[in-house]
Amino acid sequence: MGPWREASRDLLVSGHVNVDRFLRVQRFPEKDRTVPLLSQTAELGGTATNLALVGARSGLKVGLVARLGEGFPEPFRRRLERSHIDVRGLTTVRGSSTPTCFIVEDAAGGQRTLIDQGPMAHDPRAPLPGRWLDEYAWLHISTGDPEFQLRLVRRARRLGLRVAADPAQELYYRWSRARFQRLLSDSELLFGNRAEVDHAVRLTKAGTVTGLLAQVPLVVRTEGASGATAYSRAGRLRVERQRPRRIRTLVGAGDAFRGGFYAAWLGGEDLREALRTGVRAATRWIEGER
Repeated sequence: MGPWREASRDLLVSGHVNVDRFLRVQRFPEKDRTVPLLSQTAELGGTATNLALVGARSGLKVGLVARLGEGFPEPFRRRLERSHIDVRGLTTVRGSSTPTCFIVEDAAGGQRTLIDQGPMAHDPRAPLPGRWLDEYAWLHISTGDPEFQLRLVRRARRLGLRVAADPAQELYYRWSRARFQRLLSDSELLFGNRAEVDHAVRLTKAGTVTGLLAQVPLVVRTEGASGATAYSRAGRLRVERQRPRRIRTLVGAGDAFRGGFYAAWLGGEDLREALRTGVRAATRWIEGER
């Protein structure tokens, strides 16, 4: 894929910056039934946030593009700033609730998730980053309104940024085939877990994971307890998982993998070491390093 573009900052991440509200129960209620709530907490989260926090902690110069609503906690914003994350791309939309994810977890490790998208739901004409966009070498497209993301990609590509595609679960319900193929045509890297990559294959009618390589040069697939695999035109690489010493949460582990991967890869390491670094970052996140 050639040498990295010379830029003063490494990675700009466009995606969700959420309030994550964790609701913990012993077991999920049956239909028309009620169960006691064991605990609830509110944490800083979101696909873009989690990736940026791990990347910044690993030494990358990272920025965020996201739309917030009223009620986003000021301590969460201060945490981003203390983490040396560029927040020039955070826009507050007045009159809108802030993106909030409600995550219900049971004692067996099961999970149910609901999201209030707030201004991230549909705002294709939202303002794009200004002149400072060209300070970045890479743009990582995560969750968010597809039309806004595609507008951002077009501007970034005109400025010479390289693009990674990572729609995550929103690939199932927000990205049409035409839009997704537009995204891939401007991307050099596709991230996804096993189910998401399989859906990308079906959506594009690529036939196989290697068939995707006709549209994007590198596919990185996270595989949970099985580790991670990279598919490129040079071949296939796989690394094993690292067993966590304890499990605090699985929410955000995939984002943490991406942050670790970028820290190694943009730091000049080869693809195998980038995969290994991503796996280590995901393991630390699962153990409670946030």
